[in-house]
Amino acid sequence: MTKYWCGVVSREHIKFGEQGGFCQVCHGKRSPLTRMAVGDGIVFYSPVLQFQGKEKCQSFTAIGTVIGEETYQFQMTPTFVPYRRDIAYQPCVDAPIHPLLDQLSFTAGHSNWGYKFRFGHFEITAADFLLIEQAMLPNRTPTVLRPVKQESTGQTLDLFTDHS
Repeated sequence: MTKYWCGVVSREHIKFGEQGGFCQVCHGKRSPLTRMAVGDGIVFYSPVLQFQGKEKCQSFTAIGTVIGEETYQFQMTPTFVPYRRDIAYQPCVDAPIHPLLDQLSFTAGHSNWGYKFRFGHFEITAADFLLIEQAMLPNRTPTVLRPVKQESTGQTLDLFTDHS
């Protein structure tokens, strides 16, 4: 069953991850990444533009699908060897969070909406993922898949066709 996730990463760092086709969350911890499975969707929220910076971003800045089966370590420096997971990113636009606050289940009705992001990585609903996806991929036409009916017998086949 597909799950959906939100990772919290500075914009600068997630753009580096996009270029490399990977993600790191929670300062390189392993356990959040092991909860994800191949095919899961993930969006990234960037509270700031740069790691440890003060300039706010407050936007969703990357979106993709988990493709790597393994959570693996990568030596960035002699003393920092974080865990990573491979992600297939989609080209997207940044989506500011403020227009979405009243619509997302994890922020709607919460005056302290930023608290959830302090976890660094958390599961979100499919509806929340789709709402964020629509904001980040505004020119994408959703694909509706419907069963194909065999014309001569009227039986439903195990094939699907795009009826968008």
